[in-house]
This record gives sequence, structure tokens and C-alpha cells, in this order.
Amino acid sequence: MRIALAQIVSTPDPRENLAEVERRTRAAAEAGARLVLFPEATMCCFGVPLGPVAEPLDGPWATRVREIAAGAGITVAAGMFTPSGDGRVRNTLLVTGGGVDTAYDKIHMFDAFGFAESDTVEPGTEPVAVTLPAPAAGGDPVTVGLSTCYDVRFPGLYQRLADDGATVLLVPASWGAGEGKRAQWELLVRARALDTGSFVVACDQADPTTVGRAHGKAPTGIGYSLVAGPRGEVLDALGAEPGLLVVDVDPAAAATVREQVPVLANRRF
Repeated sequence: MRIALAQIVSTPDPRENLAEVERRTRAAAEAGARLVLFPEATMCCFGVPLGPVAEPLDGPWATRVREIAAGAGITVAAGMFTPSGDGRVRNTLLVTGGGVDTAYDKIHMFDAFGFAESDTVEPGTEPVAVTLPAPAAGGDPVTVGLSTCYDVRFPGLYQRLADDGATVLLVPASWGAGEGKRAQWELLVRARALDTGSFVVACDQADPTTVGRAHGKAPTGIGYSLVAGPRGEVLDALGAEPGLLVVDVDPAAAATVREQVPVLANRRF
């Protein structure tokens, strides 16, 4: 299964970001990817009021992402914001195209390092795994587990997704900058791969300073998107700047690793 990671720098303008989604999705499809993962907050960068930006899953922004995915003939996973009903928003991962259309609301709120995501974002409650149908050109269905950014610090979610059949785990992020944060990002992604014997596909926002913008106080990304294999090895990674990473993974290899090191079956708690 070929997967693309579109490491971008979102702007405050959802329409401008849609143009980037279209451009990167087209490039991913041309590279033969079956799925392209965009970062958390693809719809709009953090650091601006999110309420005026949020749209329902049948709104114009998500509808356009569906059109882009259908036109390219691949699955697109992109972070957006949807209304919550209590004055906040939900931090939503839309996954659409390639025979699927679903969404996951981020469960764990980033109330850390002096930032309180829960002030403006209502947490989700349900883990979500989705099965991508076998492609017409041949291949097998693949079950993909969904998560977002701060979720990566909580191994129980990923074990639950693996229990639900996921062999590929997606982690879109807008990782906060700071001392030690890059090392933590890679360590956590690799650890979740080891916790579950899965491929972990982690796509961060690119570092905004690489395109002449500032980090500000909000978590706006550091780059260094990566794919970890089920033994915790880094299969490939990007640097800090925007880019498209295309990686081939074999979901069947997860079953082999889970037989060799059955951490899911052996766990007691």
C-alpha cells in the first residue's frame, strides 16, 4: 500500500488551504498513492478564532475535499474543524474517497505546556477505524485507525484501534515547537508502532518559519513527518520544510510482527 504524507503549512484562509489540498492530492495520486494524509488543522491553522471557521461535515469545505478525492481517485485524510453545539468546535479528521467517507473527532485535548485546547474544542468520545476497500487494480482491504496529534501520547487508544483490526494508524498533527519536542514526536510515533505492531503514519504541519512565518503561541507544527514500521523502525521521514513523502507499507507485515512479539495478546492491563 502506497501512502503519501502532505506536510504543509496551513494559513488562516480555508479556501487557500483547499488549493494546497488539491495540489498535493494530485501529486500524491500521480505518485501512485492509495491514501494521502494531511496534517491536523489543514482547514485553518491554530492561533486564530476557530468558531467562525468551523463547518459541518456536509459543508462547503468538506464537500470540496470529497470532490478533490474523487477527482484524484484516492483516499484523502485531512484535519478540519466542525461545530460542536456548545459554542466550541470539534477537532475533526475527515477521511474520504476511495470507497470511504467517515470522520474522527480528536479525543485527547492538548491541555499542556500552558495551552488549553479544551477551552475552544470539545473532545470526541469514540475511537474510529475504517476499512479501505481493495482497489480495483488489485490488493487487499486495509483497516486504518484514526487519531490526532496529542492522542499519540496515549497508547491505550492505539491498542484499541489495533484490537479493532487496524494495521495502519494515522496521526495528523500540528505539533508545538519547543525544547525536546522533535525528539518526543519521533519517540512517541515509534513507541505507538511498537505498542501495537502497526505501521504509524504521522504527518505534521511543516515548520512555519521555513516559509517566513512565526510560530506564535499556538502549536503550529515543526515538520519531521515520518512513517514508523511495526518493529518501531523509521521507514522514511521529512525535514522541517513543506514536502510530500511517499512510502510503501505492507500491512500484512503487521500480522507477522504481532505473532513474533504478541504485545496485544500478552498485555494484562
